[in-house]
Amino acid sequence: MSPTGFSTSDLYSIEHNGGPLRIAMVVPPYFDVPPKAYGGVEAVVADLVDSLCERGHHVTLFGAGEPGTQANFVPLWDRIVPERLGDPFPEVVHALRVRRAIERLADTEGIDLVHDHTFAGPLNAPAYANLGLPTVVTVHGPVQDDCYRYYRELGQECSLVAISDRQRELAPELAWAGRVHNALRPDQWPFQTEKQDYALFLGRFTMDKGPHLALDAAHEAGIPLILAGKCSEPIEQAYFEEYVRPRLTDDDHVFGLADAAAKRKLLAGARCLLFPIRWEEPFGMVMIEAMVCGTPVVALRGGAVSEVLVEGVTARICDDPSELSAAIGEVASYDPAACRAHVVDNFGADTLGRGYEQVYRQLLARTTIGYGNPFAMPAPVGAAANGRA
Repeated sequence: MSPTGFSTSDLYSIEHNGGPLRIAMVVPPYFDVPPKAYGGVEAVVADLVDSLCERGHHVTLFGAGEPGTQANFVPLWDRIVPERLGDPFPEVVHALRVRRAIERLADTEGIDLVHDHTFAGPLNAPAYANLGLPTVVTVHGPVQDDCYRYYRELGQECSLVAISDRQRELAPELAWAGRVHNALRPDQWPFQTEKQDYALFLGRFTMDKGPHLALDAAHEAGIPLILAGKCSEPIEQAYFEEYVRPRLTDDDHVFGLADAAAKRKLLAGARCLLFPIRWEEPFGMVMIEAMVCGTPVVALRGGAVSEVLVEGVTARICDDPSELSAAIGEVASYDPAACRAHVVDNFGADTLGRGYEQVYRQLLARTTIGYGNPFAMPAPVGAAANGRA
């Protein structure tokens, strides 16, 4: 157990005395890495890639857009395609392009493993297995219903990494290789002790994220609310018109989609972040983004909320929406320095790189495809046969 009470049992206790690893990192084609505005997965991957590079590993990043990390970047599209988010076609085409690109890289320079952050990409795992390469998949989204059936059918072809203990608890029988919490680089986020007179909602405009509940709570607490987030898909726009617009008052402000600079400014200046989720959120990056800025969180219990926040220190966790308004007043007395310290101690980018390195080495040491898989990994072919750590 860490000093804060977080379990570290699934970060493997092995020595890192091997050589540098050659990692093929795969991201979706929708946003830059790091993202200029919306893009939680892309933000995490950017920090992971840089952390791995700083730890001496060789990372090749396959995606779209402009290079923005220390990795060798291979763009597979002419540009990012954010307008196609939710369309299955880019996912499938991207998976095919990635597979061909990884086959070329394995043949010319060699790879030790593939780490995929997309949805369709794990379907390439059998092709990578033929190259002697294990496939690690970070599950950034839900593991219930259709998603559960998808990951279950992947079987042992992929080694899944959870981003929270709660996510793994919801589907314990999946092929989990471990859990690594999302993280960020604290030095890239401002710290502010003097707060302004507003609460903040930052997220997609959907029923699951609960911005309408944030509005109700802010109004009852008598504090203005700034709403910033993504509202471009039809389902988001329909929700906004039905549940958000009728609740808006002259004291509220709809900011729109905040870019990286605006998001930091909004989070640092807010009295609190409102996080009234109504679903099993696997992690919730905005919670650690708020805390690292010295801003406490008022949240509804669910998903990884209790795992990420510290009740009574960095946050007030409520069981019912009716409790949110009182919680807004309560967290005003919380110490901003304690909020930031919690992130620095538990969710810094080095813990991200270290955690995944442990998973990688454990998988390679087993020389099998997938965690606990009984059959042997095929012998590497081409350049992939040389220099495995």
